[in-house]
Amino acid sequence: MSTLRPSRRAALLPGAVLTGALLLSACGSGGDSDPAAGGTRQTATATTRRITDAEGRKVDVPSTPKRIVALSEPTLDAALALGIEPVGATAGRGQRGVSTYLAGKAAKTQVVATVAAADLERVAALHPDLILLDETTGAKKNVAGLQKIAPTVVTAKLNEDWRTAFTDTADALGRKSAAQQWLTGFDTRVAGVKKGLGAAAGQSVSVVRWQGGAPSVVGRGDGVVGSTLTALGLHRPAAQQGTGSGHSEPVSLEKLDTIDADWLFFGTLGSRADGERAYAQARNVTNFSRLTAQKEGHVVVVQGSAWNSAGGPLAARIVLDDVEKALVK
Repeated sequence: MSTLRPSRRAALLPGAVLTGALLLSACGSGGDSDPAAGGTRQTATATTRRITDAEGRKVDVPSTPKRIVALSEPTLDAALALGIEPVGATAGRGQRGVSTYLAGKAAKTQVVATVAAADLERVAALHPDLILLDETTGAKKNVAGLQKIAPTVVTAKLNEDWRTAFTDTADALGRKSAAQQWLTGFDTRVAGVKKGLGAAAGQSVSVVRWQGGAPSVVGRGDGVVGSTLTALGLHRPAAQQGTGSGHSEPVSLEKLDTIDADWLFFGTLGSRADGERAYAQARNVTNFSRLTAQKEGHVVVVQGSAWNSAGGPLAARIVLDDVEKALVK
């Protein structure tokens, strides 16, 4: 896809050519760009900026992209957090539509990919001017094909700190300063919630996804869940510390004690209603009633699509909201 650049000599062109030149100029403009977008250059007449993506590729992106396709959960989350609704996106893990926690903000967004792969024909049919993805999605294997459709930016490596991934995605969108403001507000809220924990300060927190009649440990390491809990001064049980070996780690029913903690945040890959149904099933499992969190009434059913997906700033906010509601009295 070629880059469109307006000409300073447009006023000298004859009528028909002038009209075409103005139309081309309009395709790449419209709205203020972010002056804090690090590592980029922009002039008063430019319609593109050159950025370096997570793979070290130099990519010319629109200064103010209008038709964005987000092919990973974190890039979709980030765009929506910045008030941008992409025209196309990936389905959430284990879901047909976008992750349920994002559905309200992405009502008009068309699903053109799964976590495993993108449908290039459907992506092209949306006529995007910018494609975003990261290494949490199988679409990363076809960057060359996507680049033929529109400028394509790989915003983050696998297991990248979500805050860095957010600001890098925002940079590609020309909204880096807005992302930094969002994070400042989030950090202020984290500090407030931490201060209000009271007797719950420093307690242990277990995070599991219930699927197929058994739990899996999720949210280990420095992702959205892990970093937010750490920032709040909460800790994970021994079996959930450190970086995980994958997105989720199954736990056998014979070892339910490894998911025990003062608090258990419990969900599925879907909505809170899905989590409630799964929790009803879990309560009938042998030894589940012996868990400390269950005996103390400290099992919190959450919107699992936010807690158990790759996530981004909006997921982090939901995690913080859920912890505050459960632990701050």
